[in-house]
Amino acid sequence: MSLRFSPWGRIHMFRNVFPCLAAAAICAISPPLAAQENSGGAAAEAAGVSAPAAQDVYTLSPAELFEFAEQARAAGNFDLAAKAYTALTELPDMPLRNEARFRHAMMLADQQQDYRGAAVLLRQILDEQPDTARVRVELARMQAMMGNLGAAEKELRAAQAAGLPPEVERLVRFYASALNARKPFGFNIDFAIAPDSNINRATRSDTLGTIIGDFQLSEDAQEKSGIGIAARGQAYLKAGLAENAELLVRASANGRFYENGDFDDYIASIQAGPQIAIGKDRLDIAATASWRWFGRDPYTVSYGATANYRHPVGKRAQINVQGAAIRTKDRLNDLRSNDRYQLEIGLDRAFTSKFGGGIGLSGYRAVANDPGYSTASGSLNTYLFRELGRTTAVLRAGYDRLEADKRLFLYPTRRVDDRFSASLSGTFRDLRIGAFAPLAKVSFERNFSTVEIYDYQRLAAEFGVAAAF
Repeated sequence: MSLRFSPWGRIHMFRNVFPCLAAAAICAISPPLAAQENSGGAAAEAAGVSAPAAQDVYTLSPAELFEFAEQARAAGNFDLAAKAYTALTELPDMPLRNEARFRHAMMLADQQQDYRGAAVLLRQILDEQPDTARVRVELARMQAMMGNLGAAEKELRAAQAAGLPPEVERLVRFYASALNARKPFGFNIDFAIAPDSNINRATRSDTLGTIIGDFQLSEDAQEKSGIGIAARGQAYLKAGLAENAELLVRASANGRFYENGDFDDYIASIQAGPQIAIGKDRLDIAATASWRWFGRDPYTVSYGATANYRHPVGKRAQINVQGAAIRTKDRLNDLRSNDRYQLEIGLDRAFTSKFGGGIGLSGYRAVANDPGYSTASGSLNTYLFRELGRTTAVLRAGYDRLEADKRLFLYPTRRVDDRFSASLSGTFRDLRIGAFAPLAKVSFERNFSTVEIYDYQRLAAEFGVAAAF
């Protein structure tokens, strides 16, 4: 008897037998079963499986091994069930090994609350069968349970792009409306080695043109290259407020650190506010505060409010509208202290289960104590992602236009910048270790400015690890 993988988690039996050697299958599960001298199949009985007659070697079909795993799972012997499922993933038949992964993932999620481990197994199935919508829906559920709401919504859009049977459509609607019912706390952190051709985003010129002549720039004010460590981390805590609302408190930090601490740049922030479900839409409102250091010295303190509104468009797309009003105190130069207002609208869409992208438009206004530091800017940003086997590639490109209100006294012209940026990144799950996989990213920036000190270009890379799912 053999089995065929069903995208909906069901097993279909057929008459043809798919035998496997007991010595390989049973030793992979439990040594006492492979060498039954005086044990009488004690391990099998502990799992709730009837012990076979004593013999040195016997044969289990995949169907029998699945049954063994299911009985071990039902008896609460999760370690033994996991070994059986792992043994089944070694089968050459892809549908069989993916059925084993799916059942193992559901056991981890629903009976052991190991959502990260379940997400890794579901991601492995999708690497081999990317159009399996039910698996993608379950991955969305795992992401939601871990607090990764944006990733969960992305997986749901991809699942619907693949086309869903009616019963799975209902499941998607249920998960989409219940995304807020995820675990009340969590955290994540990642590190990367970060070579950078211009760590201070400075000009290559050694002079600065002014209305009274050229000034000689110090070395610290010129372009510097270096290799640093990029680190990011976030922790959150949630509490229910009402049936359709909850309080989210989130703390985060990110930075780049170099051997020469003069160019270290890092930020810590905290946000707190309600998340409100309005039918299929969601509104997040938060008070926020952040602190930034540059060169290990305090640089800015900011505080204000943010809002984010998400609205699904059909089954494959989502509109995001974000706004912010922030007051920033510049500790190095009070003339740069400002009130900042920002509005952004974006559209994310899944074209297929393996391919998607998005586009965003934003406007930004900073009113500083000195009109020369007051600016208005607009930007256009796009991205595309593509799953290529066990690799996820993301391509991003953007354009920003910034204009200052007035000319600063020393500079001959008013500041006007045109900045172009692009990046390409890849997550390589073939090289996964546990729940993490290597991540490589290369990015390029070119800023053209009428003020020489702001004119720069930058080529940077990151080599680190990211969640494999």
